[in-house]
Amino acid sequence: MNSATKNLENDHVHILQLIEVMEQMVQLPDPNIADLEEVVELIRNFADGLHHAKEENFLFPLMAEKGFSLQQGPVAVMLMDHEQGRGFVRGMAENIQLYKNGQQSALNLVYANMQGYMELLSNHISKENNILFRMADNVFTTENHQSLLSEFSAIDAGSTSGNSGMDYVNRINKLANQYIKSN
Repeated sequence: MNSATKNLENDHVHILQLIEVMEQMVQLPDPNIADLEEVVELIRNFADGLHHAKEENFLFPLMAEKGFSLQQGPVAVMLMDHEQGRGFVRGMAENIQLYKNGQQSALNLVYANMQGYMELLSNHISKENNILFRMADNVFTTENHQSLLSEFSAIDAGSTSGNSGMDYVNRINKLANQYIKSN
């Protein structure tokens, strides 16, 4: 059965690939500013805009209907992580702008926010894949999964962001081809 949690785990593969790109970027003394801006846009529109929209608008409310609290416990922790991630992305974006305007020291803050985001999201994805999604799978019916998948497919098709999930995945792959050395 194709499950809603599998759809979210597939998104995670691409978000982790973007994190790998970021891991390479933070080692550069003179980064490509357009690529830094592309990372921020991909996080905002794919990781947060598309993926977190699926979780926050559909998965978590359904989990709440099944008895999971949105104020405490695993779902609440995931929501806090999402907010913390948005803070890191704001820090990246603001400091990229300062760096573009000639403030060299802002690059350290861009990288510090990238590091914070990478660490947060790596742990977050691990918790979702291994714990939260398994909990959801234990309580969701086949109908629940089908209903979520139909909601997710509308989001993946680009009905909310204007770009489809595949557009973002292609952009992530393009960055990965530039930054990640294949063995």
